[in-house]
Amino acid sequence: MPAPSLTVVEHPLVRHKLALMRDTRTSTAKFRRLMHEISLLLAYEATRDLPLAETEIETPLERARFPVLAGKKLCLVSILRAGNGILDGMLDLLPSARVGHIGIYREPRSLAAIEYYLKLPADLAERDVILVDPMLATGNSAVAAISRLVELQARSIKFVCLVAAPDGVANVHKAFPEVAIVAAALDRGLNEHGYILPGLGDAGDRLFGTK
Repeated sequence: MPAPSLTVVEHPLVRHKLALMRDTRTSTAKFRRLMHEISLLLAYEATRDLPLAETEIETPLERARFPVLAGKKLCLVSILRAGNGILDGMLDLLPSARVGHIGIYREPRSLAAIEYYLKLPADLAERDVILVDPMLATGNSAVAAISRLVELQARSIKFVCLVAAPDGVANVHKAFPEVAIVAAALDRGLNEHGYILPGLGDAGDRLFGTK
């Protein structure tokens, strides 16, 4: 069984933009723009190992063989609703990717993940999936979403987030050791309400201006 994998993207641009997102004074518009920008950089890291195959291309000067993406394109899956902030940025870089959505909310008292919506491409078994959600806190929502993707036999799964907590990383890797996690930061831990510390607050509320 593969060893659990966690990649924290420590590029200076990622660290700078994430620091601005953490600031409570950052406006909704700026928060949204920063998430979009970081998502492009995270997508670059998450797609680093995509398979390539050579094909013949005619340049203005001669014909030659060059590498292009091999096989079926990616599927980007957003955990609603906050995942859409990352999804939108990644689609700028990966416009041909298929898109799926999994609606999950966290029950406030038990912190259990409750699914309320599911719409995924029919050919998931032929695609590599990048599952996105800004925060990996307890890991309950991520585990629930990954369980669905495994049930539908996704060819491979990566989880991409802005901020992860050690508890969430441990829970995902305990349930699914084969799922690689790509994060912009690994924070200290969780408070009594399951929010990441120091974190950046509720990503969905800040993204959509609902609080």
